[in-house]
Formats: sequence, structure tokens, C-alpha cells
Amino acid sequence: MKIQKEIIEFEEGKSFKLFSPSMKNCFFWHYHPEIELVYVEASNGIRHVGKNISDFTESDLLLIGSNVPHLNFDYRIQTECRQLVLQMRENFLQELIFPIPEFNNIKKLLERSYLGLSFSGGTKKTVVEKLHILKDKNSFDSFIGLIEILQILASSEEVKELNIEDTRIKWFLNDKIRMGTIYDYINENYDKSPNVNIIAENVNLSTPAFCRYFKKQTNMTFTDFVNNYRINQAKLLLLQNSCVTEVCFQVGFESLSYFNKLFKKYIGETPSAFKKKHLSKVE
Repeated sequence: MKIQKEIIEFEEGKSFKLFSPSMKNCFFWHYHPEIELVYVEASNGIRHVGKNISDFTESDLLLIGSNVPHLNFDYRIQTECRQLVLQMRENFLQELIFPIPEFNNIKKLLERSYLGLSFSGGTKKTVVEKLHILKDKNSFDSFIGLIEILQILASSEEVKELNIEDTRIKWFLNDKIRMGTIYDYINENYDKSPNVNIIAENVNLSTPAFCRYFKKQTNMTFTDFVNNYRINQAKLLLLQNSCVTEVCFQVGFESLSYFNKLFKKYIGETPSAFKKKHLSKVE
């Protein structure tokens, strides 16, 4: 029952994949970078998306965001079950949707999909009909059909968010080496002046692309992450009975007042109060 990363292969020259899987007797708790639209038809079943576990009757239409853990929707269904799964390439949102202003509503939909979205009513009926039609179209017409489906979903009010918080797999996606390089750089330079331009170059990204990538992976800016790292290092030093002023400069801050302000913001108390409270407990 360990979570698995699903490796998805696409036909050359196609931006998405549409197929009908069947895994009734397999517990496939998994995630993948590709955004996925799933239609499942059965008398009843269980949906497990992120932290949400709920049931459905007759059918369900779900949009599942990038790297959101989910269980195969036909798991343990003993009655007749049909599925249609549409998976979009990993770069679909960034390269095909972001650059085109007319796709702004679709962009918002796909960005919101990390919560897991369940569609009902007329929206579900219309989209399912169009999904069946996609199977018989050529590459260009099927792509236009997909855009039309996404626009319908983006405009729909017949939608329910399955999760109230971010449940995406973070830190160890398909990019362990790049994130590992970033962490190593921060660990080696947090007490100096970590330079976003240098680390961006080290991982072969432009600075703007690196900032977007880092924010996507960590939900923090590079500066916020470095400051958080510094504060955590400062806590360790304070617990070793180091002087607050010395700790401030040891972890890379140039202003004692700024260090005190940031420490209180992250920890909820000043460095002096933190040190006094925890060292007194040790004594």
C-alpha cells in the first residue's frame, strides 16, 4: 500500500492521452505530474483523492491536479464498471495554457485542480459526451475538443472541491537531483549571501524560471526559504547556549533588529525568550 509514482507515456505528437483502464483488484495508490480528468461509471464506488475519502453513486467526473495522490477509482468494484481517463502532458499548463490570455479561465481551473474537483449535473453529462467523441477524432480536432472540455469545466458552477488543503507530493517529485542541488547550495551558503542568480545557473534555469519552479515545489519564495533555514539553524545554536548577537551573524543576518523581528515572526517569541525558556527546561 506504499504510494507509487506512475510513469505515463504519451504518443509522439500528442499533448494528452485518453484511454480506458481496468484495475478492479489492484490497490494503486499513486501520483504523477500529469493533470488528469477521470470519468468512472458504476453503481457505486469510492473516491480517494488527497486526504478526501468519499463515495459516489452511478458515476463521477473528477479533475485531479499534478502530483495529488489518488486511488484507482475502480478498486474493489464488483459490478460492471467503465472508465475514461484523460491525462495531459506535464508541461501542458505551463507551455500551452499560460502563454495564451484567452485561456485564463482554463489556467485558473488547472491551477485549482490540486484540491481535486468533482463535477456533477449537466456539466458532467456534457463533458462525458464530448470525451467519447474525442476518441474518434484526429490529433488536431481532438486537441480543440479538449480545450472546449476544459472551458466547459472552467465555466461550471456544478463543482465540488474535495480537499480544503494542499495534498500534493512535495520535495521528492521527479526532480530529486535538481532539488538536491538547491538544498546543498542553501546548506553551504545560508550563513553567507545565497544568490538566486547563482543557484538558478547551477540548475540550468533562468532566474525567473527558477523562482517559479522553486515556489511551485516549496510554496515559498527562495528568500523566505533561506530565512526559514537560517532561523532553524539559529534555534540549534541558541540551544547550545550561544550568545544571541553571535548567533545572528553566524547564520547570515547583518542586522540584529531584523534577526529578532524575523525570529519572532517564525517562532512566536524573541531569540532571548526562546533561549531562556528552553535552557531553563534543560537545567
